[in-house]
Amino acid sequence: MKKVKTEMDDELRSEYDLRSLRIRKVGPERKSFSEREIVQLEPDVAEVFPSSESVNEVLRFFIRVTKEAGFPIAKGNVSLPLT
Repeated sequence: MKKVKTEMDDELRSEYDLRSLRIRKVGPERKSFSEREIVQLEPDVAEVFPSSESVNEVLRFFIRVTKEAGFPIAKGNVSLPLT
């Protein structure tokens, strides 16, 4: 039989107050670490854009053109039907 170690091999000091440590949530309910929203592109769309800057450039152009044409801009989590 193997010997069981009774002491832990770590660098945690006994004077740490573990109640004061912040705990990170994991999973989809976790808040993001920054103010940025993350949008996942479908693979066929991601092939066309080499970077997030190129996606933003095209989206800003689209927003400007639709505003100039008098189309309303939807705000929030809205899915528009493709025709």
